[in-house]
Order: sequence, then C-alpha cells, then structure tokens
Amino acid sequence: MIIHKLIAHHLFNRDDPEFYTMQARDALRWIRRGGVALQEGTQVLDLGAGHGIFGSELQKYGCSVVFADESNHLMPEMANFPFLQVNLDKDDVTGLGDYDLVVCSNVLEHLARPFEFLGAAGNLLKPGGMLYLSWTNWLSPWGGHEFSPFHYLGSRRGPRVYDRLFRRPRLHTPHVNLFPTYIGRTLAFLRRQPGLRIVRAAPRYYPEFGFLLKIPVFREFLSWNCALLIQKAGPGKLQNSLASEGTNPQTSRERISSVDP
Repeated sequence: MIIHKLIAHHLFNRDDPEFYTMQARDALRWIRRGGVALQEGTQVLDLGAGHGIFGSELQKYGCSVVFADESNHLMPEMANFPFLQVNLDKDDVTGLGDYDLVVCSNVLEHLARPFEFLGAAGNLLKPGGMLYLSWTNWLSPWGGHEFSPFHYLGSRRGPRVYDRLFRRPRLHTPHVNLFPTYIGRTLAFLRRQPGLRIVRAAPRYYPEFGFLLKIPVFREFLSWNCALLIQKAGPGKLQNSLASEGTNPQTSRERISSVDP
C-alpha cells in the first residue's frame, strides 16, 4: 500500500518528480508480481509518457523503451531517447509498432474517446504482450483532480463551485481535458475485445484490496485509481519468461484467475 505515502509527499512537495517516481516503482512491483519479466531485450512503449519517469524506471531493468505522447515533455537528460509523437484521440496507434509491454499510466481519463483507444490497443501488443493500464475513474476521491471533491456535484456544477470558492486557475476542465470514466464500463468493454484478457485488476495505490473491484458501484467510489494488466492472446516473450524465473505457469494462471474481477 502506497496511498498514505503519496498523500504525505504531496502535502509537502506537491507533484514533484519523486512523487511520480514513487508511483512508477510501486506499479512495477505490482506488474512483476503478475508474472511479467522485466529484463534486457523487453521492448516497451511508455504511452502518454509525460516527463518519462515511468519509462526511465523500466530502463533500469534493462528494457528497451520508446516514449510517446502528444508533445515531447521528456526531462532534459532524456532528450536523445526515442520519442514518437501521437494524439491518442486523433491518430492511428497502429503506426507506433508492437511491443512486449505497453504502459499507459494516468492517461485514459484525459481522452475524449477512451474506448476507441482501448479497441485499438491490442494492435500495439505482440502475441502474449501485456498492457498496463491505470487511470483515475471519475467517481474516485480524486476523480476531479485538483477540484476534487467538488466533482461529486457534477462535471459542470463542481468546477463552477470550486472556482467561486478558491478563485485560482484550474489545470483540468471536464469534457475538455478531463473526461468521466467508469471502472465497470471499462471492464465490460475490455472483456468484449477478442484476443484480450484481463490478467490482474486492483486499486492502484492499495492493490492488497483488489476485492474492491469485484463490487459493482462501490468500486467506483472506493478505488482511488484503477490498475489493470491486460494480455494479448498467444505465446510471447513475457509469458515464456515465467518458466525462466522458476514460476510454474499453471500456478500463475490459477493466481491470475482468482483476481480477475
């Protein structure tokens, strides 16, 4: 569980690079516990990379990482790293290539057409490849981002009340660069996608309480951020690497089934 550490850090340091590094390292521990081997030769796409912190943590495992976003905001020391420019609401993602692992962290809620992206996401994966998807669902305590908890008043009224009370600029405006998303609808959509299966699902910042995602309605309010690990059908490098790590594939499948909501 990392939620208490993130809240404490944000109170004193706001969302500095260390704040996002803490998130990335914790997420990578969860991904590895799902049976994903991060090692030299693993080809990764950090999609919606922002400053590139998540991808830079993956590089420490020896992964070959390509960064992609609408604009290049990578940190100065990453200026020469491979970067692809893409607008996920407008561009065809199939031109980005295919990868063993695609990381899409805290991006989905900023897409006007998130299901169009999810419907095409399988094209980014090699057979057996994994998609790590996490996002802040609208009804979570942080669903309105900086104007939370006023988002519970609605996507239009909430920001207006916040503006009148605090009279300071907002980074996010609903239906402009922040869009209501819901865990139940997203899970249902992904389960209808041929060739994809949900391997793991949990509240990102307290994955020990993964059972919350099995409870309709309540999961929308009790999950601060939803994390999913999604696999494309077929044998692949990440799947085959289970045996090399001494993991019994049958045991792994049983563990995965038990947490699929």
